[in-house]
Amino acid sequence: MMGRNQSVISEFLLLGLPVEPEHQNLFYALFLVMYLTTVLGNLLIIVLIQLDSHLHTPMYLFLSNLSFSDLCFSSVTMPKLLQNMQSEVPSIPYAGCLTQMYFFLFFADLESFLLMAMAYDRYVAICFPLHYTTIMSPKLCLSLVVLPWVLTTFHAMLHTLLMARLSFCVDNVIHHFFCDMSALLKLSCSDTQVNELVIFITGGLILVIPFLLIIMSYAQIVSSLLKVPSVRSIRKAFSTCGSHLSMVSLFYGTVIGLYLCPTASNSTVKDTAMAVMYTVVTPMLNPFIYSLRNRDMKGALGRVFRKKKTLFSL
Repeated sequence: MMGRNQSVISEFLLLGLPVEPEHQNLFYALFLVMYLTTVLGNLLIIVLIQLDSHLHTPMYLFLSNLSFSDLCFSSVTMPKLLQNMQSEVPSIPYAGCLTQMYFFLFFADLESFLLMAMAYDRYVAICFPLHYTTIMSPKLCLSLVVLPWVLTTFHAMLHTLLMARLSFCVDNVIHHFFCDMSALLKLSCSDTQVNELVIFITGGLILVIPFLLIIMSYAQIVSSLLKVPSVRSIRKAFSTCGSHLSMVSLFYGTVIGLYLCPTASNSTVKDTAMAVMYTVVTPMLNPFIYSLRNRDMKGALGRVFRKKKTLFSL
């Protein structure tokens, strides 16, 4: 075995999705459509929020950052997956693997914090509507956006540096479609106890605490709504909260299940399926759940098209 800081191998082989060869082209087309939908849907949200002044509010500030995060989060893994599905040797360089892992952790963590910020924004808007402008001040909104970017930078760097200190001796086959942290740890011939401990501790801070705060926020929202006599308001708010909670549960449920509560019975197929849910499906569905069903977003889309039509008619 070589030194602790060195790696014997120069690249990894990504096995990709557990798909039969005769179904490879079908899944390639499916994932290509899903990725394009993710990119176009999130880009549309970002552009609409930038162009329409009616959407320059705290809620849509967080939403534009979430859309950017989703777009980048999906782009970390999907282009390489699509390339490898058409390649005879689905390899990735050692440095490229660590880079992919860094940005994967970065945007996954950022998503977690932004979901928490959005839940807090809805909590203030529904439970304290008269004080919303005062509480959600520009300074607080900026802090809720900038702080996650700073924290996720250090968190992703910590795990990447800890991974870089490990040695990889013989086996370089990753049973996944991207450089997943847990998959890399299984290949290492070094002691990984420190890495696993850091994953458990920081995972609790980055994932579990925001998830619990989100649940608490929505619990307070539900409690507040039950005191409102308006059936229409309750139905509308419950519909919104239900959609948001379904996406929150999908994202946090799969991530926590994979990284914080792994079981010996977890198969490669099961792990891959769960990873697809939060790396591919969630970023694709978020535009529909958070925005495209939103009346404000539909109104902004109509106003933008009317402006363009007016300009072309001049």
